[in-house]
Amino acid sequence: MRVRIDAKILAFLICSIWIFGCSQKPYRDVLKLDQKVITIDKGASRLGPCEPSICINPENPNEVFAGAVLNHAYRSLDGGKTWEKNKLKSSYGVYGDPVVKVTKGGRVLYCHLADPKNNPYRSKEFLDRIVVQSSSDHGRSWTDGAFPPCNHEKDQDKPWLYCSPNDSNLVLMAWTEFDKYGSSDKNDKSRILFSQSQDGGLSWSEGKVISTYEGDCLDGDRTTEGAPPVVGVDGTYYVVWAYDDSLYLNMSKDKGVTWLEAERAVAPQKGGWAYEIPGIGRANGMPVILCDHSQGPRNGYLYISWSDQSSGEDDTDVWMIASFDKGVTWTEKKRVNDDEKGHHQFFSWMDIDQSNGDLYWVFYDRRNHKDVSTDVFLARSVDGGKTFSNYIISDAPFIPQSNVFFGDYNDISVHHGMVRPIWTRLDETILSVQTSLIQF
Repeated sequence: MRVRIDAKILAFLICSIWIFGCSQKPYRDVLKLDQKVITIDKGASRLGPCEPSICINPENPNEVFAGAVLNHAYRSLDGGKTWEKNKLKSSYGVYGDPVVKVTKGGRVLYCHLADPKNNPYRSKEFLDRIVVQSSSDHGRSWTDGAFPPCNHEKDQDKPWLYCSPNDSNLVLMAWTEFDKYGSSDKNDKSRILFSQSQDGGLSWSEGKVISTYEGDCLDGDRTTEGAPPVVGVDGTYYVVWAYDDSLYLNMSKDKGVTWLEAERAVAPQKGGWAYEIPGIGRANGMPVILCDHSQGPRNGYLYISWSDQSSGEDDTDVWMIASFDKGVTWTEKKRVNDDEKGHHQFFSWMDIDQSNGDLYWVFYDRRNHKDVSTDVFLARSVDGGKTFSNYIISDAPFIPQSNVFFGDYNDISVHHGMVRPIWTRLDETILSVQTSLIQF
């Protein structure tokens, strides 16, 4: 009799362990916020909006501006609750890779790729420059665009902008120049270029090559790509990018006139810049660099964040390093997502609240699912990246499809505790762009 009782107990315990230890608990150990998801735009086909960018106007936080592929421009006058939709036009063409920023003076900037002949991938003018259109009337109207002088025979791609939080006129830009995008010819190379504007984006300095190691033109791990710039508290310019399984940093202490003789590797990116995510046509771990300009205890700290598969091909993670000595040395990397191993977190972006130095991330997350179902998460650190809180912010998971172009990145903007992430969602074959109304 005792043996039978013990056997039943043992069977019960084994079953209980299996059920409670191996079953999926939705949103386990995940924080939730008092927030509201807003759909900014929704497409009607596979070519719907994606690859979004967003920015809060620091002079008037009720104004929030956003953009999405290919030429979508959005503005909100009530902090992101409701949105007006527009399509940007330019004689230089508007062909995706949108970056939306607002200067300290309130000028709205919309940076994008060029297609002057409206003949993508076929005309020689396609991708011949990086265009920045600007609006001085709160997004009602836009200039035709300005651009850094560069070699128009080559392909100019993947730009990013940075607006100084202290100087309304200073805007930095960095991007990748391809000898010929997509070429497998070993003689065709890629490199990082830099330009700056001293008049709020209305005109630009000539593009300057700031990378010494040239990559290939295949838009992959051995391509020099993903080059956000930033200004330090002492006026030093920094640019970070990915190349050949590492993140590289270059800096200029004389306002962009001269740079280091050679860029420095500051962190490994094991597995490379490009990686495979089930259900996503292509994915990458684009780096982001920020500087704390607040008057808080971490003033001057630099932060770099990215994602990679250093933990395994089934475990994409978001990482962060910090520098406390103006980019000379960097900490060991810390993982931003706080789940168990074996899940994908990808398409991360980071911003800093310049009122107090708090750090925020947005990224896709699959910790709660065994298939390709995907949630959107927000991460926050109030101690300079020592600890992180993770929050689920999407209303429901979605299931992406690899045959629908999903873009290459998301974005997030923060101002005095007001947080506005932006991301792409895919329901069957319908793309939409969403944000969330979050206040800390």
